[in-house]
Amino acid sequence: MRLKNKTAIVTGATGGIGTATSKRYLEEGANLVMVGRSEEKLMNLMKSLDNPSNALTCVADSKDESAINKCINTTYEKFGSVDIVMANAGTEGIVKPLTDFTVEEFNDVIDVNVVGVWLYMKYAFPIMQKQKSGSFIAVASTAGLVGFNGLCPYIASKHAVCGMVKTACLENGPMNVRVNALAPGPVDNRMMASLGEQLNPDDPSSVVDMVNGMVATNRYSTNEEIANLALFLGSDESSNCSGSVYVCDGGFTAA
Repeated sequence: MRLKNKTAIVTGATGGIGTATSKRYLEEGANLVMVGRSEEKLMNLMKSLDNPSNALTCVADSKDESAINKCINTTYEKFGSVDIVMANAGTEGIVKPLTDFTVEEFNDVIDVNVVGVWLYMKYAFPIMQKQKSGSFIAVASTAGLVGFNGLCPYIASKHAVCGMVKTACLENGPMNVRVNALAPGPVDNRMMASLGEQLNPDDPSSVVDMVNGMVATNRYSTNEEIANLALFLGSDESSNCSGSVYVCDGGFTAA
């Protein structure tokens, strides 16, 4: 029970990584608030939990400041603390050359992946500062460390997340609030399937083979492997870890 007496918020909870992390956090004793855009998907996730008695759902879009503020305040009022925030909601956007994006398409990715993470920081940090404790986990990506053809807005957004984490670490460290980025590499879930279909609509499986060839372990990570890293960063086992980017990518960025 590594998260006993801790309260965690997981955004993007109905996605692959969000669902795996939500279940992992519950297994380890956390009170849990699962955030997503779709009430129907959140209800289905709630029904899939083995022990949902310590879990709540909250509907909030990553671009909706008032809904995010309400979600965090509801968490604090219900459970009396906000100990972990895993800001996981994100979008891969569209794949095409950077000169072909419209301003609206570019900004949509930035709004979800950057502004959304910042809004959770904005409203969670005051509570964590008051508690003089907390772990904020911003889900970035190995796309925050390297470039990739056709993914300019996504790459830019994840580099921005890593930069925000470093600033947030410096501002919140004196109050014993830790801030880290979790950077998955290729993961076997909906997002990578979407990228495969966009990169090669005629043969998405060829993209899997190509990417596997770029990974030292020759495979995608699983959602559960990312959740295990999220557990470490949320737990007291990482009590003096802050301001860093923690990668789970099978060696994708080693070359």
